[in-house]
Amino acid sequence: MTDRTLTALQPPGWPPPRGYSNGMVGRGRVVLVGGQIGWDSEGRFPAGFVAQARQALANILLVLAEAGGGPEHIGRLTWYVVDIAEYRASLAELGPAYRAVMGRNFPAMALVQVVALVEKEARLEIEATAILPD
Repeated sequence: MTDRTLTALQPPGWPPPRGYSNGMVGRGRVVLVGGQIGWDSEGRFPAGFVAQARQALANILLVLAEAGGGPEHIGRLTWYVVDIAEYRASLAELGPAYRAVMGRNFPAMALVQVVALVEKEARLEIEATAILPD
């Protein structure tokens, strides 16, 4: 491994993933970030899926910073969306918004459509697993 905490795993012959990794390996302190939604510190939601995704990712980084971590330490993100069609329709805008917060860090990811989230205004919730250097 390099000086990075995590290394992407790519089975031979598989097509390269776009915007995520198939798997990650690392060694260090594990940080589990509970599901974050797209509201700000005062409980306000921005309008739209992409704005909420950007805020949810920023919220993840705020929690991770409490452990001394950053986006480069995130090994996995799990996205829960209330409308998969809304997610798909937002992809062109979502990529730049993601990179604005996360940089060019593309952990292993899963995306699941759910019936609802606890907060009625929330369009998505994202949880993270990170590995920080010892």
